[in-house]
Amino acid sequence: MVRKLTAAGLTAALLSLLPVWAWAAGGGGASELVVVADTRGLGGFNFYLATLYNQNMWLFATWAVVLTSLLGVCLGLLMDLIMSHIGLDLGKGATHVEH
Repeated sequence: MVRKLTAAGLTAALLSLLPVWAWAAGGGGASELVVVADTRGLGGFNFYLATLYNQNMWLFATWAVVLTSLLGVCLGLLMDLIMSHIGLDLGKGATHVEH
């Protein structure tokens, strides 16, 4: 039984290496890939963000984090307002009861 399990495990390990071997045997070296945002036809804030993405990736990432957090806070406050209007107040008065 142990011998069969060992053989099955070894077979599975070797079969899982087949894609790696096929990939390693592939053609020539890859050329360097450059990713840029297309700014043609953009205007205003979209043009600013696309240009920022092309020129300064760190500042673009900072803007992305700040804007994502601000939008998350705004959506959270909006949902809290909507839920309080329909009678589901999950604010400070809510308590968690375990049974």
